[in-house]
Formats: sequence, C-alpha cells, structure tokens
Amino acid sequence: MTKELRRLSFVILAMFIALFIATSWIQVVDADNLAQNPANTRTRLDSYEIQRGSILVQGNAIASSVPTKDKYQYQRVYTDAAMWAPVTGYFNPALQSSTGIEHALNPELSGTSSNSLISEVERILSGQPQQGMSVQLTMNAAAQKAAWDALNAKGYKGAVVAIEPATGRVLAMASTPGFDTNKLASHDATAVNAEHDRLVADPLKPLYNRAIAGNLNPPGSTFKLVVVTAALESGKYTMESTLPNPARYTLPGTSQQVSNAWSGTCGPGATATIADAIRLSCNIPMAELAVELGNKTVLATAEKYGFNTDLDIPLTVTPSKYPAEQNAPQTALSGFGQANVRATPLQMAMVAAGIGNGGAVMKPRMVDAIIADDFAPYKQYTDEALNQVMSADQAKSLTAAMVQGVASGAATGARIDGVDVAGKTGTAQNDGNPNTLWFTGFAPAENPRVAVAVVVEDGGGKGQSGSGNEIAAPIAKKVIEAVLGR
Repeated sequence: MTKELRRLSFVILAMFIALFIATSWIQVVDADNLAQNPANTRTRLDSYEIQRGSILVQGNAIASSVPTKDKYQYQRVYTDAAMWAPVTGYFNPALQSSTGIEHALNPELSGTSSNSLISEVERILSGQPQQGMSVQLTMNAAAQKAAWDALNAKGYKGAVVAIEPATGRVLAMASTPGFDTNKLASHDATAVNAEHDRLVADPLKPLYNRAIAGNLNPPGSTFKLVVVTAALESGKYTMESTLPNPARYTLPGTSQQVSNAWSGTCGPGATATIADAIRLSCNIPMAELAVELGNKTVLATAEKYGFNTDLDIPLTVTPSKYPAEQNAPQTALSGFGQANVRATPLQMAMVAAGIGNGGAVMKPRMVDAIIADDFAPYKQYTDEALNQVMSADQAKSLTAAMVQGVASGAATGARIDGVDVAGKTGTAQNDGNPNTLWFTGFAPAENPRVAVAVVVEDGGGKGQSGSGNEIAAPIAKKVIEAVLGR
C-alpha cells in the first residue's frame, strides 16, 4: 500500500470515528436536551398523544390530565390551584409554556425523557396507551394548607417554607397572593394571554414565588443565628460570652448610631451575654459581635448555610445574598440582618433546620420519587448533606437560647403548649418603608420534625409598627402544629 493510500485510509477511519462519536452523543448524551428543545416540533406533537403524569402529594394528585376534544388531547387540571401554584406551576401546550415542577420535571411528566424510552416501547408493544411518569413530592398537605390559610386569610403578601431538618425534604411552600394555575393552563391562548398580562401588571406580583425567588428581603434579626453560629464556630465565644451593653451604638468610623428595637439596653447590666441577645433579640450586641468577627468570618458561615449558593430543588432558587466585600459599618448592620443582606424564606428555613439538626445543613429537595405508570418507583431521591456549620454541642447551646426566646423572650408568638419550640423573630427595616416581618424556628427542640421560616412583607398591613413576633410567629406556630398533628 502506498503512503498516500495509507494516509487516505487513516483520514477515512478518523471520519468514521468522528461520525460515530457525534451520532452517539446526539442519541444518548444530548438526547434529553434535544427532546426538550422548543424548536423540536416532532417531540412536541408526539407529546400531545401522551397523557401527562400526575403530580402527587401523599398519594393524592394535585395536578393531573383529563381528555379533551381539541388537538392537544389532554387538559391539565389543578386541585387547590392557588395554594399549590408555587409548587406545581402550570403547563400549557397551546403556548408551549410551563413553570414550577411542571417545567423542572417536564421530561418525566411528559414521557419524553430518554430514560422513558424502554417503558414507552413496552407500552407500544403491549398496545397500551402512552403515559408520562408521575412525580411524588415531599410535601405535607396539612402543613401546606396551614401555611396558605394563615397567609391568605388576612391578605398578607409573604411566604412560608417548612423543611424536615434531618432530611432536607420540603414539607410546605406557600406564597401569597396566589393565582389560579387552571386559568394559565387553558388551551384558549387569547384568554391565557389576557390573564397572564393581568397578573404581570398586578402591583402585588402574584406570579412571584416569594418562598424561593422574587424581590428578596433583608432577613432582620433572624440573621443573628448565622452571626452567633460564626462566633461559636470560631472557638472564641460561647453563649455566655459577654459584649458591651449600651443603649446606643455608634457604627465604626461614622457618627451614625443604632439602637435596640425598644431603644433601651439588652437587659439591666453593663454587659449582655450572647444568649440574652438571642433571647431578647438585641441589635447592639450582634452588631458588636459581627464587627469583632469580621466580614470574612460571617461570610464563610453564611455560605456554609447556603447563602450565595445556587440551589436546584428541582425548582431554581434565587441565591440569598451576603456580600463578600463590606466595610465595618456595613458588617455591623449585617449583624442584625440589615445593610445588604438578602434572604429567601427557604434560606432562613435552612438556617433553622441546620441548627435543629445538630449543625448539619441538608440540601433541600421537593421530590421523593418518579413513579412509572405501573405504580412502581422508577427513581428514588435520596437525602444529601450540604455542610456541617458547627458542632452538635454548639447547636444545642444555641437551641437552648432559641427555646428561651419562644418561652419568655422576643418570640412568644410561636409558643405551643406542651412543645418546646426553638425560634427567632425578625423585624427588618426598609429605608422608611413598611417593615419586613420574619420568624424562623423548629420543633420539637430536642428532636425536630419541622423547621419553618415565614416572611410577611409590607409590615403585614401595619407599616412600621408590625413585628415578626406579632404577625410572622403565629403563622409558623400553625404550620408546626399541622406537622405535629396538634
């Protein structure tokens, strides 16, 4: 064989190898991306023939498909639509749009996932109609209803997230005001567009999922739990460590002063313990402590809890923010959740859950399993740890102060007879606008079954006079009671 023929043979061989790799990549590795591409008309038309799988909570469908006589063949129907809207989202084949779980797990629900191929072939060979897989969520129906009712009954603009501390399973995710997902799932494109435009124009922003996204709020005094965690983890402080206790504190290098919410000292002494600062929700000791720790130390702990982290649960979560670069005055204000700190209720529920779980923060998740059409689990989701933010003993000492805060301190609105609730309120200021009201905590304190975070915007209708203890804590109480079956 001549040298030229050998070269040509190698070139042809290389071309065949490249072709094999490309086709394998398209058919195997990139199959799901191609199948879900909006420009893939064939997949979209094929999906109309498949009855979309249900979204299940404790075995009951909160989203299902029913036959229709139009070209889309099936209509998506939602139970308690507004209550579950932040979770399910909506699916609309007429407009090729989807949100929530409907969007995040569309390949499984629609039966167009490459992983569904074998099941689909088996159905075709057996003559059975094609059907998408169902999604079993982690949600607790009673907790979701308690959260929704408590927010919606008084027209609050806010959100609730409840988590199982030991696993990270999301038990409730409510956001108000809500909207009717059935109206956005209609096959009447004109009506859907009109409804969508109305919701977009609504100044209350009902399309925001305030539990994990939207315009994030300063967490106020609930962030003190992060600062105290940083202090304990540094090894330089305990809950009995003391800090100066003036009635007014001048921010470092400025003439600006801050005070505690009641304008007095944190207890009667010249110094205040960290435990008392948590129990009474004192701002000044926390500002002093944040400055002593330094911004980098607080930042490191905040990020262990999940701040500045992209999360996929599988809904996409807007990262909560703690700035990497802050001067001393900003760090002081961050000590009680002001300045440039911003958080979602999911994030603050993760903080409480991590403390309740002995310092171990679990990755939150909303799905337990993907269920095949023969009712057998096709895929099981497992628990996954995010970070260990402090030791179990340190978490226990912080928990004790949080329990005292609910029993006799600044968080009494979350008290439940016969149950030790560990909690922390927050009342965040917004540059002269109505306060943002918070609560986060967990129960039972020793072996928690649920961690809850509540945010209520616009002062709960009370402007700058509303407080987290008065408005947010009682909402959390109802959700805790629902999980505990009380």
